Amino acid sequence: MLKRLLPLALLLAAFPAQAQMVEGATDGDAILKDFTFRSGEKLPELRMHYTTLGKPQRDASGAIVNAVMILHGTGGTGKQFLQPQFAGELFGPGQPLDTAKYYVILPDNIGHGGSSKPSDGMRMAFPRYDYDDMVAAQHRLLTEKLGIGELQLILGTSMGCMHAFVWGESWPGFAKRLAPFACLPVEIAGENRMWRTLIIDAIKADPAWNGGNYTQEPAAGLRTAASIGLIAGSNPYALQAQYPTRAAAEAYKDAAFARSYGRNDANDVIYQFDASRTYNPWADLEKIDVPLLWVNSADDFINPPGYGIAEQAAARMPRARYVLIPASPETKGHGTHSWAKFWKDDLAKLMAE
Repeated sequence: MLKRLLPLALLLAAFPAQAQMVEGATDGDAILKDFTFRSGEKLPELRMHYTTLGKPQRDASGAIVNAVMILHGTGGTGKQFLQPQFAGELFGPGQPLDTAKYYVILPDNIGHGGSSKPSDGMRMAFPRYDYDDMVAAQHRLLTEKLGIGELQLILGTSMGCMHAFVWGESWPGFAKRLAPFACLPVEIAGENRMWRTLIIDAIKADPAWNGGNYTQEPAAGLRTAASIGLIAGSNPYALQAQYPTRAAAEAYKDAAFARSYGRNDANDVIYQFDASRTYNPWADLEKIDVPLLWVNSADDFINPPGYGIAEQAAARMPRARYVLIPASPETKGHGTHSWAKFWKDDLAKLMAE
């Protein structure tokens, strides 16, 4: 029960051990040569790690026609989608993304998992990537390494949700369907930017951080990061229902914190949370004219429904359907995006279009 309430992909580093149990998962690495970032910085080689399920199917011309890409959130990896609450609802026989039918690609994005990241050795000298860079690397992974010129679907959660909006505007029609879950298509501002920068500031304020050149992880900064993440990703309705006494709440807090604290390198965390700084697809939403299923949850601290932003944005995309999952003791806060039981029927309808 504790693990299901862990917030954000930042805290999902415990997932891959269980993920290895999924049959048919295959790992690979793409080395992207001479990668230029929007900042003008360059890497002679950028590594993109990825996991695949299923097999590519080709048409008469040899083009792959059954590819699906699923994009993780901040601090996560592609393997988080091999958890039973996601994979067990979607990838089996007759399910919406049946791997006997679809070729499923699960990248680790720049700065995450097995892909190139600051903790590989460059530390704070690593290029200061943003979401456009991450999406550009995904595009090169698909086209240069995997030989894919179209996707049946891009499904993205949290940061991956935002990447889906970037994809829809940067390469209109490359994906025939989009499924962005748990985000808004506006600049990261207000409270959303504040809590992210509080995490960054806490790490940098820890004397042990030493400008990124630490010999031991800056424990105080990472404690603050984990604490903020725990609150940002939780569902208050579930917490109140499941831990209705002071003693129960504190025991859960201690256990959840212990599971999450220290799972990510401090410099990696700084880059992960800062990567959203240039994100703002608002001006060009009309470019997205493919079928789009957009799912948010009413208990999401990070993307609360009261702004009215989602309703305005959905009206500007001609084939968009916006679904707001009501808050309940059963929903998972921001993490509802990874519990497919809440939205898999809607996904099945999207795939049928």
